[in-house]
Amino acid sequence: MSTRSAHIRAVALGLGMGLALPGARAAAQGQRFEVTIAPEAHAGPVTGRLIVAVAKEEKPEPRLTISPRGPALFAIDLDQLAPDRAAVVDNHAFGYPVSLAALPAGDYFVQAVVNVYEQVHRADGHTLWVHMNDGTVEFFNFAAGNLYSDVRPVHIGGGGAGTVRLAVTHVIPPHPPRADTEWLKHVRIQSRLLTQFWGRPVYINATVLLPMGYDQHPNTYYPSVYPLGHGPVPFQFTPDSAAEAGGGEPRATELRRGTRINPTSGLENGYDFYKSWTAAGFPRVVAITLEQETPYFPDSYSVNSANDGPYGDAIVEEVVPYLEEHFRIIRKPYARQLEGASTSGWQTLAMELQHPDVFGGGWVLQPDQIDFRHYQLTNIYADTNAFTMTYGQFTPIERSFQRTVEGQVLLTTRQLSRFEAVLGTHGRSGYQLEAWEAVFGPVGPDGYPVPLWDKVTGTIDHTVAAYMRDHGYDLRYYAQQNWATLGPKLAGKLHFFAGDMDNYYLNLGVYDFQNFVDSTANPHSDADFTYGRPLKGHGWHSFTWAEMVEKMAAAVARDAPPGEPTTAWHY
Repeated sequence: MSTRSAHIRAVALGLGMGLALPGARAAAQGQRFEVTIAPEAHAGPVTGRLIVAVAKEEKPEPRLTISPRGPALFAIDLDQLAPDRAAVVDNHAFGYPVSLAALPAGDYFVQAVVNVYEQVHRADGHTLWVHMNDGTVEFFNFAAGNLYSDVRPVHIGGGGAGTVRLAVTHVIPPHPPRADTEWLKHVRIQSRLLTQFWGRPVYINATVLLPMGYDQHPNTYYPSVYPLGHGPVPFQFTPDSAAEAGGGEPRATELRRGTRINPTSGLENGYDFYKSWTAAGFPRVVAITLEQETPYFPDSYSVNSANDGPYGDAIVEEVVPYLEEHFRIIRKPYARQLEGASTSGWQTLAMELQHPDVFGGGWVLQPDQIDFRHYQLTNIYADTNAFTMTYGQFTPIERSFQRTVEGQVLLTTRQLSRFEAVLGTHGRSGYQLEAWEAVFGPVGPDGYPVPLWDKVTGTIDHTVAAYMRDHGYDLRYYAQQNWATLGPKLAGKLHFFAGDMDNYYLNLGVYDFQNFVDSTANPHSDADFTYGRPLKGHGWHSFTWAEMVEKMAAAVARDAPPGEPTTAWHY
């Protein structure tokens, strides 16, 4: 990209000057917001992303409802903004779903929120400004240390255009640590590998759910199952009959794709799972969830990444050994089972493919795109634009990103790209498209992820697509290229599930993967595929969590080498 075109693109994304000098003139005939950060909220200069949320309702607070279907958003970058110095958000700021000038006249409620960045000196020589935390999953609008203003009622447009002043006076406090219980133990592991990569402490958090009778059987070692999604608590387990742990709720990272648009089917609530977990005859296993927030997304996808760092190595070389040293877990591959849905479905398949000698089985539910010929509805190798396809000679058709199970389009790829461009520049939106770019893609000359496509025009960068494929992130391609080695190691290990009307079109990649494994030879794959039909969406599950644990335990017992004491954990 030339220097001139880079400058034009930067202005288009709202990277231009965002600071107001004393006495600066307001944008002609336009609405503007002047935002100051009080010294008591942040004592020193602030570098980060300032977002002004404009909502039709006062409650919940506009910042708490930020999503593609939430308030209108207008944003600029802050570069060492001094306390009490005004930052101006006006018609030059990039906006979602429209520019500030195009916002319909009316009465609104506005609130400012600041995603505060930290300077890091990465091992690859790049110095970056990104939001860091202790690995706990928290979106920027809930993240400890970020800043926000009070909510103000305003009238916009209709002759009332002018300056609205917002004072950022609040700091989001740290979240209280989760307390250990009889059942749940919380572990925070500082990764040596990730700390070295990022040049500052980086943590991975684990929540360990102990089996019934763990303390009463001190000589028993148990299989481990890793439900990589479902929030911080494995299978939303709770002994509290009043709480019920929101059975069927998707994990937090999945809400970043938009909204919960259909209820999860086929799952029990957390209290019913507790009753199964403690029932006589239920298999006794240790269940472990992981939280591994990166600067670019609430999940690392558990693979090595040029942008995120060596998370795959950290899980296999640091986290799993640590857990097996501190809990009575069988330290053999056959006894380690992976399970995940959506983000964690991709993660499960990637970990099984990349570490077939470490894990004994992968239960892959509605995974993120596992064949990049179906990157949602885009073939990133052959298509030139992610936003549109041509129907006939002249008619452009918008590509959908999200739909109902009936097929109604809820969000287009163009809209989501604009939304992410507002939330952050240089790949720092913390949202879905840029999460994939950070995990799968290369590092740019500036040290930040290189976009797969331009967030304004939709033009695909095929050099990025080729990098993603050639570095092992197109999982169908990776498996196909390495089948002679992988095939014998994956026998009996792969189980796939998808609804026929997945709300993000993720069933298409599962069909692609099945087409590949059906064609395999020497050996022929025995991977099994279960599809929900008809009208089964992204939250569809073929059976309950308790049934899932029983199936994983049965797979462990089946694959145990001769002489293994599998009856010890079936009390």
